[in-house]
Amino acid sequence: MRVAGRRAATAFAGEPGGHRWQRVPPNERRGRVHTSTVTVAVLTEPTPAQLRIAPRDLEEVFTRGTGKGGQHRNKTDTVVVLKHLPTGTVVRVDGGRSQSLNRETALGLLRARLLEAERDQATATRNATRRGQLGCGARGDKVRTIAVQRGTVTDHGSGKSMPLERYLRGHVADLK
Repeated sequence: MRVAGRRAATAFAGEPGGHRWQRVPPNERRGRVHTSTVTVAVLTEPTPAQLRIAPRDLEEVFTRGTGKGGQHRNKTDTVVVLKHLPTGTVVRVDGGRSQSLNRETALGLLRARLLEAERDQATATRNATRRGQLGCGARGDKVRTIAVQRGTVTDHGSGKSMPLERYLRGHVADLK
């Protein structure tokens, strides 16, 4: 679910963790209470960042290519090897006869690889944050108990309770 707005972050600040939902289903003949567990994670959505590479962070080497190509291939340094010093990412482009075109291609490829690595790191961080918030869904992880049969909602962090009807209308702030 995606929530946006001025107060979205404050509205959902106390929600991460386990929530127990207790109710008596309409088809339950003996009046037994059924309990469901829902785990909630609240994550901020990252904004797309532009990737800029400072020239001082690059080490570039020009060499001769290998393979067929004759005299031009054997006498000109058209192969571009770019190394991004902070990350150690290396790109080698040996595609064309022009050093400047190979350099542009190598820079584009390096940007793409760095952006992909940045996204992978952001995803790993986000997943770790999510796992930390969700817990294991056990009773000890609970944040709130919604007891439909009693018509009450109890927040276990603050110890406050409120009527279920008020909770269902969205007055979650009363529990804090």
